[in-house]
Amino acid sequence: MRELTSIDVLFLISMGAIWLLLLYHAFLTYGGYRCFLKSMEIDEKIEKCPDEDLPFVSVLVPAHNEEAVIGKTVDAICQSDYPRDKLEVIVINDSSTDKTGEILKEKQKMYPFLKVVTLKPPLGAGGKSNALNQGLKEAKGEFIVVYDADNTPERKAIRYLAAAIISDSKLGAVVGKFRTRNADVNLLTRFINIETISFQWLVQAGRYHWFRLTTITGTNFIIRKNVIEKVGGWRLDALTEDTELTIRVYNEGYFIRWLPDSVTWEQEPEKIRVWLKQRTRWARGNMWVIAHYFKHILRLNRRISWDVLYFFYTYLIFFISVVVSDIIFILGLTGLARLTITGPFLIIWIMAYILFILETFISLSLERGQGNIKNLLITSLMYFTYCQLWLYLVFRAAWVSVKDKITGREFYWYKTERSGR
Repeated sequence: MRELTSIDVLFLISMGAIWLLLLYHAFLTYGGYRCFLKSMEIDEKIEKCPDEDLPFVSVLVPAHNEEAVIGKTVDAICQSDYPRDKLEVIVINDSSTDKTGEILKEKQKMYPFLKVVTLKPPLGAGGKSNALNQGLKEAKGEFIVVYDADNTPERKAIRYLAAAIISDSKLGAVVGKFRTRNADVNLLTRFINIETISFQWLVQAGRYHWFRLTTITGTNFIIRKNVIEKVGGWRLDALTEDTELTIRVYNEGYFIRWLPDSVTWEQEPEKIRVWLKQRTRWARGNMWVIAHYFKHILRLNRRISWDVLYFFYTYLIFFISVVVSDIIFILGLTGLARLTITGPFLIIWIMAYILFILETFISLSLERGQGNIKNLLITSLMYFTYCQLWLYLVFRAAWVSVKDKITGREFYWYKTERSGR
């Protein structure tokens, strides 16, 4: 029997690690489909919840230089199908230097339940978490709803969130669905549209079906005010404040529900430069969460500890495995190193490619109007282009984090630019 070389061993380990995650995602895809079937059944507690049973809610909208979108966002929230006597909308105008403040003054004339909290340095300009914490101080509701400044929630979005969370005292938060408003602008926004739908029906719905696990996504969610106060509010040093908050909510013994009936539409980056800055921040934030909580994993709630392991596996083991397999492939092409083992490796790679397309397209098919030939072709292209950028993002995020650590530079919260489309 031929002895395996170190290259052979590395290749086999990396292939095994890659396929482990692919199969787990296939498992989640089936869970997402089961969750979809269940969501087709009418939940009477949510659908027919009378106005008198709905709680008073405070909607928080952090806004920094959002003149392009804030007017439409306020209109959508204030015109929602929610009892006016049980709704307050608080926009935190965080050190804006554009016309955001002027637009909000005009909107206050239209909506008496709209409140504007204006922050100026040094209290302001501290990022989304800081703005939300300041808005929380002004909130009168026993439940807090959060929307980003570029969101246009559907009329029943808030009603569904509120009705869902009061239906179960063990629910700490309920997270709705978000869709891409500008999906057809260019190829990048089409990729993002497919990515967001796949994430929600595969990761959110799948994890909720199997494990009752859901990640707070930063917009279109409701949380109990006493829960957010109990865990100490939003962390100022967390770049992905939503993911970090998720862990603390579960660790308090609550769980989070994913509710696809509640829908908001948001604007996604239309330029690769804007997308790169946004996703680098997300990657840095997720890596910070992994580093911060992995060392305390034995003290975490068992349910959320498995999710921390999933993040750890994705950002470290899976990432390294993909890089190793790519390097071995390149070395093989150049003749610098070759595998001594033989096997149907081309077939295995083709099977991985087909599995990716199937998982993604199944999730697209669960969303009305998205399971079409055009999106199937874009998904096929996405594997070789958009998905590969994830490797660069992780490299970039790690490098920026290390550089900031060495230089002592404090992190800067990058606000995603809006097009006003």
